[in-house]
Amino acid sequence: MDCSSAMLEGVVVFWHAYRLPILITLSTLFVFVQAYRKLQPKFKTEASSSLPPSPRSHSPEKSEKIPVSDGTKKEPPAVSKSTGPKVVTGKKPVKGGKRGGSDETPPLSFIQPIVFFASLTGTTERYAHMFVEELRAAAQNRADPENRERGLLPPQLHDLAYVDLDDFFTSAPKPPSTSPGTRYVYCLLIPTYNIDTVLNTFLGHLDETHHDFRIDTGSLSQLAGFSVFGFGDKEGWPTEEEGYCSQAKELDRWMAKLTGKKRAFPLGLGDVKSNAEQALKEWSHGLQDILYDILQNGGLGEGVPGSGDPLESDEEDFDDENETDVAKPKSKRGKGQSQSVVDLEDIKVNPDSPAPLAVDFTTGGKSEPQAKEMVPKTSPTYASLTKQGYSIVGSHSGVKICRWTKSALRGRGSCYKFSFYGIKSHLCMEATPSLSCSNKCVFCWRHGTNPVGTTWRWKVDDPDMIFDGVKDGHYKKIKMLRGVPGVRAERFAEAMRIRHCALSLVGEPIFYPHINRFLDLLHSERISSFLVCNAQHPDQLETLHRVTQLYVSIDASNRESLRKIDRPLHRDFWERFQRCLDILREKRNVQRTVFRLTLVKGFNVEDEVIGYANLVEKALPCFVEIKGVTYCGTSTSAGAGLTMQNVPFYEEITEFVLALNEELERRGLKYGLAAEHAHSCCVLLASERFHVNGKWNTRINYERFFELLEKEKADGTSFAPEDYMDETTEWALWGNGGFDPNDERVYKKGKKAKVQKELANSTANEA
Repeated sequence: MDCSSAMLEGVVVFWHAYRLPILITLSTLFVFVQAYRKLQPKFKTEASSSLPPSPRSHSPEKSEKIPVSDGTKKEPPAVSKSTGPKVVTGKKPVKGGKRGGSDETPPLSFIQPIVFFASLTGTTERYAHMFVEELRAAAQNRADPENRERGLLPPQLHDLAYVDLDDFFTSAPKPPSTSPGTRYVYCLLIPTYNIDTVLNTFLGHLDETHHDFRIDTGSLSQLAGFSVFGFGDKEGWPTEEEGYCSQAKELDRWMAKLTGKKRAFPLGLGDVKSNAEQALKEWSHGLQDILYDILQNGGLGEGVPGSGDPLESDEEDFDDENETDVAKPKSKRGKGQSQSVVDLEDIKVNPDSPAPLAVDFTTGGKSEPQAKEMVPKTSPTYASLTKQGYSIVGSHSGVKICRWTKSALRGRGSCYKFSFYGIKSHLCMEATPSLSCSNKCVFCWRHGTNPVGTTWRWKVDDPDMIFDGVKDGHYKKIKMLRGVPGVRAERFAEAMRIRHCALSLVGEPIFYPHINRFLDLLHSERISSFLVCNAQHPDQLETLHRVTQLYVSIDASNRESLRKIDRPLHRDFWERFQRCLDILREKRNVQRTVFRLTLVKGFNVEDEVIGYANLVEKALPCFVEIKGVTYCGTSTSAGAGLTMQNVPFYEEITEFVLALNEELERRGLKYGLAAEHAHSCCVLLASERFHVNGKWNTRINYERFFELLEKEKADGTSFAPEDYMDETTEWALWGNGGFDPNDERVYKKGKKAKVQKELANSTANEA
């Protein structure tokens, strides 16, 4: 008992002496054991992965087997249980119900044209066979022997009277399993009859298919495209409104609806008693080019808004809507925080940056600064101009489609240049090799969206590159119009050959250092040239080579008005202006020179007739164009003091022209009222040098111009503007309005627009 008590007492004494170290040791050991137990699953076997197992891989059959070399049985590794939330993985469902790559539409490899026709007398059938033979020959001639997996297949021919319409026009044909990349293009050739034929059944079928709730409204959207050609007789129906090719137009509308706007080529029309064969050939050649474009690009590509629509719109400026609001901020910012594009001439330093300017104290000598691009792709200027419809070429050039080009393609009239000088708008390319200007005119359509400067300080692009680029950009924009309702096939085909270049748009073309080389490239392809300048670069004007016609913008008649309306950057702007007029006078017997007067009420109209007469007397231009300003509608133009109140009516333009002509007559200057284009609010005064045998000759004989130009380059024989003038057409003369009677004038406002709309509706109801 005493021994036990002694031992217990010794333990108690030991505990009291060493209890603190013992407790610390036990606590540390406990923590270490717990940590080891938690980490043990990760280091249990060498085959364990550092990544968590896939939530799908829980079956023992799929677990990895580890070979054992010592012959002993090894227990399978324990599966650790996750302590976190359950993770569910999956893929985002593909739109349209497609689940995997195997269900996706294979890339386009072959185009299979299917030609449909209807014929009572055999005429359309004969033309259909001709068309099929042309397509078959094209497929053989353009076949690539080294690439058997891509190409145009021989066309199929079907008579609409003998096919099951459900097989072709309720849904698109499915490609063969051996060639899943085959896509079909429907080519439909039909006449128009005023009796019940298979065409009535066919059009009725398309109507029922479109309105059948059980069938998708775009049931033929799997087609690569379609195009329609109609045959008619103008002796029986002189106009389309009276029935000429009306069934072809109706078919074109239904196909546009059923295919989802996949009009590959504009509707073609041919008169069986005059131009049917020629029109069909032009339509065929254009369609063949489009088929190979589809093969190359994998589809029709993009078009302008409205491209492929079944019904024709009254608007020509499809992409010009943005021009009126480019200065309006889109983001919801506080007051004063809206983004704006600053003229490059005004940019010095960043005023918002608190940091001081960096100073380099280490460079021993001055390095030559590298020229910057005028319009970099990352700049707001580039974004703004492309939004307005420009295609930027290189770093300082651009090309754009004019609204008159779109109008001419639809047979709705060309601009004043056709009335005055014989230039069809759909054959004209608007381009500039310099997007920079030396003025900030109050009526400019590009307020703050183009660079400005007094000297060229940017990188200079090669003129050959610019020439190829503007042509390519123009043709691409023309092709984007092929699906627009109302585009005439023959004019679309003509538009694929540029005949004229208007060097204007935003900027100052003459500012480009290699402008003469660029002009030579134009003339080498027999493209005529109209160059517009602002009379601020006399040195470049003096060394300018020959152009077809040379314009100078005369926006004011005195120094103060010019400063107010053009807002020039040059301090000696008036002296430069006067020197340019002197140069123009010297060139008047070599170049066709033109004064372009843009009238802005409140700026340069009131009491300035005498001043303008002084300028005409000084330069003696061949022609004087007087045109009313076109209001661009931007907030920046309003900030410059320009509103709709500053846009003159045509009556005010003619009143000014009569007063100016009277003043010129009083001074003994031989000018006269030659032509007008009321639609553009534009009138032409011409020197009597162009009034021969009692007739005005303001138009240009372009073939004669190029003949004389080639002779001048060959042997130095000079020529004068009178040597390539041509007679002005009767409808363009002063007092006749200037609208081509072969085109159709479309009114958008007023009583005439209402009558025109009612007539169109009644015609559609009858059809």
